[in-house]
Amino acid sequence: MSRVHKDLRFTDIPKRTETLRVETSVGPVTCTVYRPPVTGTAAAPPVYVNFHGGGFVIARPEQDDHLCRYIAATAGCVVINVDYAVAPQRPHPVPVTQAYEVTAWTAENGTVHGWDGSRLAVGGHSAGASLTAAVCRTARERGTFTPRLQILDSGPFDQVADPATKQSPIAKPLLTPPLMRIFTAAYVPDPGDLADPLVSPGLADDLAGLPPALVITAEHDRLRDEGAAYAKALESASVPVTHRDFEGVDHYFTHTGPVPAGKEAIDLMATTLRAALDA
Repeated sequence: MSRVHKDLRFTDIPKRTETLRVETSVGPVTCTVYRPPVTGTAAAPPVYVNFHGGGFVIARPEQDDHLCRYIAATAGCVVINVDYAVAPQRPHPVPVTQAYEVTAWTAENGTVHGWDGSRLAVGGHSAGASLTAAVCRTARERGTFTPRLQILDSGPFDQVADPATKQSPIAKPLLTPPLMRIFTAAYVPDPGDLADPLVSPGLADDLAGLPPALVITAEHDRLRDEGAAYAKALESASVPVTHRDFEGVDHYFTHTGPVPAGKEAIDLMATTLRAALDA
């Protein structure tokens, strides 16, 4: 799942990165920082915190390099790509704790590092979308910061349901029930935690007050239905939602293609981010 299609790498966009180490209560986290092009304005740019996918067990933040580069350049924001801890060595709740505390640190430390922490958004793909939902929920409950947007790309929002019940219209989708069970068992070893809203945000019934959301789903993805259901639940809770379902594509299409759909989805993220962060 870590292969990125060469045509989705946006090689025409310069990569200006640096590395930061953020201390959290459950261990340090390395983050790659992408800076937007210099514009000549004195105002600090807004910031977007990104969480990669990988079933909570694959630690490869570099798989989102193409996405982070494009968002930084197109949305005009700093992007913080988070190398959070993964299972089975660091199961739930460690990834959620790190994701939240890195985002809180980002909101609080913009002046020192050259971004505007008051204009912050958060998002991610697959496992990263689940972490995004958990970060937004925790921030709402603690009243610490308010993201202007959450990007939820092909996330697992119901870890209680048997993966075999999650259907796809194609015969061999990328995600298989055995693989999904392995991911879930590694990430949440105690079945009693599966219904926790920080693990299964789609099962929560108190969604009011969460940040506006861009929800992306893929027609052939086994996670499509729970993504669409979460978008509807957010909307029913009066959360502003943009839901876009991409036809004819599977899970991880923003990384492996088809290229036109992948680029369109990434551009949708960037343009939606720019509008939310500039508002």
